[in-house]
Amino acid sequence: MRTAYSVETVRTAERELMARLPDGALMQRAAAGLAAACADLVGRVYGSRVVLLVGSGDNGGDALYAGARLARRGAGVTAVLLAPERTHAGGLAALRRAGGGVAPSRQADGIPAFLRAAADLIDRADLVLDGIVGIGAKGPLRPDAAPLAALASRARAAVVAVDLPSGVDPDTGEVDGEAIRADLTVTFGTHKPGLLVDPGREYAGSVRLVDIGLSLPGEAAVEALQHADVARLLPVPGAESDKYRRGVVGIAAGSARYPGAAVLAVSGALRGGAGAVRYVGPAADAVIARFPETLVSDRGPRKAGRVQAWVVGPGAGDDASAVAEVLAADVPVLIDADGLRLADVDAVRGRDAPTLMTPHAGEAAALLGVAREEVERARLDSVRELAGRYGATVLLKGSTTLVAGPGGGAAAAVRVNATGTSWLATAGSGDVLSGLTGSLLAAGLSAVDAGSVGAYLHGLAGRLAADGAPVGAHDVAAALPLAWRDVVRG
Repeated sequence: MRTAYSVETVRTAERELMARLPDGALMQRAAAGLAAACADLVGRVYGSRVVLLVGSGDNGGDALYAGARLARRGAGVTAVLLAPERTHAGGLAALRRAGGGVAPSRQADGIPAFLRAAADLIDRADLVLDGIVGIGAKGPLRPDAAPLAALASRARAAVVAVDLPSGVDPDTGEVDGEAIRADLTVTFGTHKPGLLVDPGREYAGSVRLVDIGLSLPGEAAVEALQHADVARLLPVPGAESDKYRRGVVGIAAGSARYPGAAVLAVSGALRGGAGAVRYVGPAADAVIARFPETLVSDRGPRKAGRVQAWVVGPGAGDDASAVAEVLAADVPVLIDADGLRLADVDAVRGRDAPTLMTPHAGEAAALLGVAREEVERARLDSVRELAGRYGATVLLKGSTTLVAGPGGGAAAAVRVNATGTSWLATAGSGDVLSGLTGSLLAAGLSAVDAGSVGAYLHGLAGRLAADGAPVGAHDVAAALPLAWRDVVRG
């Protein structure tokens, strides 16, 4: 499992480690790993042109020491100093001893000349190293740093961020204004939440973790499942299993206007590990025609027969009665799409059995009473706030899907999933995810695990189905067994 810790936790661990090490040893560890990653990226270090964008903190010191190591291997290294009077003295001295140079400063030549010189260096560079600000920074970049970030982001050179792209909030992934767009981010000790959560994840590029010996106590702020984690959670029938012991998932979905939503939700549910699928709703004929193994009922959720979990809402239109009946059940419930709009907040909060809500950003915005852009900008805060407001597990869909446990708050880790592809932004894809995840609930997974595993498999199935080309939701459902096998086989 990949884990990410808050800045406060990382800073505490760094102080404890530095107290046991010789002065400067921790920075040298970071610089060594950073220089090695840069060398791997450029390939041939000797003769390459490297530009360091250096701020006033330890992040700038890491860049300077790494630049010194590259200069000793024959690279032409030039540092652009944003605050010459506050530049890390040891790192700057090491760069100069190694033969590296320093660009003209804005204090001596004025801002226009400073930016022209920096632009010329960046245009001719093979590698740009972003050491403007580190994990201690909050809010937008300062006016003197933002133009450099813009220049670097447009460069033809490879761009490497030191610990975190400058302009990305380390704890949330939020981007307020200009930020570095890196090809590679070299992060130290542990991942930072902002590297795993969009929009920050998009700016980070590939991420390389350098072990510097940190000991990180307590719970991570963010965690991301990997193949081995998902494989351990997948339900596997035993020798004594039958369709009822494996779990039955109920699907209350579809309407005269949207019968396809029911079909797609059932398609996901049939491939999610439960032993049987019960369907309740007005699209029974369409469901049976496509999936004759489905158990159908026209008597409403309350009288449909026993299930171990319910999925309610995809394509349901304005059928509030079905939502209310499902919420009154004493089994886990997944609420999606129209169900989110029709569900009473008190009914959700009053449930004893687990509840999993699966909004996209627009639906989350409506539930929170904010603009969609606010949810997309602050995804981590939004999913936590929703989970706290409804007392439910919340799966916030998007380019990185987030799963927060009931109650929200920063104490418990939020799961993040990035297995998807932009081709999953297609009608009906969310219905497949709902059915799949509901089936995992019925098979016995907790709401957090069902949401995390469902998102992981759904995203992986989307990649396998698309393979770089457009796909429909039915293609994603059909690829779920391939994704399942891929996870199991490692």
